[in-house]
Amino acid sequence: MIPSPSLFFVITAIALLADALIGDPDRIYRLVPHPVVLMGRLIGFLDRVWNRSDQSPLRRIYFGALTAFIVVGVSGAIGMVLHVLLQQWAYGWIMEGLLMSVLIAQRSLYLHVAAVATAFSNDGLAGARQAVGKIVGRDTSALDEEGVAAGAIESLAENFSDGVVAPVFWGVVFGLPGVLAYKALNTADSMIGHRTEKHLHFGSVSARADDVANFIPARLSGLIIWAAILFKSKAWHAMMVDACKHRSVNAGYPEAAMAGALGIRLSGPRLYEGQEVDEPWVGGDFNEPTCADIDRALAVFLRACLILLGIIAVLAFVFMR
Repeated sequence: MIPSPSLFFVITAIALLADALIGDPDRIYRLVPHPVVLMGRLIGFLDRVWNRSDQSPLRRIYFGALTAFIVVGVSGAIGMVLHVLLQQWAYGWIMEGLLMSVLIAQRSLYLHVAAVATAFSNDGLAGARQAVGKIVGRDTSALDEEGVAAGAIESLAENFSDGVVAPVFWGVVFGLPGVLAYKALNTADSMIGHRTEKHLHFGSVSARADDVANFIPARLSGLIIWAAILFKSKAWHAMMVDACKHRSVNAGYPEAAMAGALGIRLSGPRLYEGQEVDEPWVGGDFNEPTCADIDRALAVFLRACLILLGIIAVLAFVFMR
């Protein structure tokens, strides 16, 4: 058995390696739903049952908070049961790392963003719009090359934080229970944490709790991206100046770091459901992004993932001594 102080570091390092090498096997998920899919079904059920238009805003906030508590609590409890059971086996920590790997999105994120660059090459702008539409929530039908490239790179940077660094962070802190609880909260935020009439009150607790859960990982993500380009001043300056301009209290840090790393501007005005949303620019003094910048962003992402793995491996080694 691995000494307990280093256990979560080792399990998380295994998870990072397994995700990078294997990813999410489609054959398995044709037979067994992905954990996030199951979380989404529970959230959707509670949303349909409790989020009713005839209720007062206060009651919708209450039931939305209860939804977040149930989904996060159930997920964390399942993680704890699995952790306790697996630790009864001599090599259960390896299995725990493999289970945790399905909750980390390095490989899938890389493939989805790389698909946008491939679509540009093979199918032109129309194909790239379709590809980027799978990973962003904005209206992609009228995007030009710069808009498609920006959407892909923004998704890569933001999801490096909440799809890679945040699960790793909570895995190091609480192990598999922490990752499952975080993914449940993040899924709730993505499903009901919107400022729409339907979810403004019901999803408010999920949205605020997700902001808290991602506060440290988002800033760590920006620092890791900065390290991935050898601490160049552009990325640091962009984080310090532009991150706070972003509509999200967290996403601005990895996006600003990536904008500075590539010398491009991100965020800015975009269309949601046919309405233009006037968002401020991140890296506003830099160049417009192009298709070629997607490949450059992917290279930065790969180096950032290697740095993250290196940090976890070193910490595991230090705590095992």
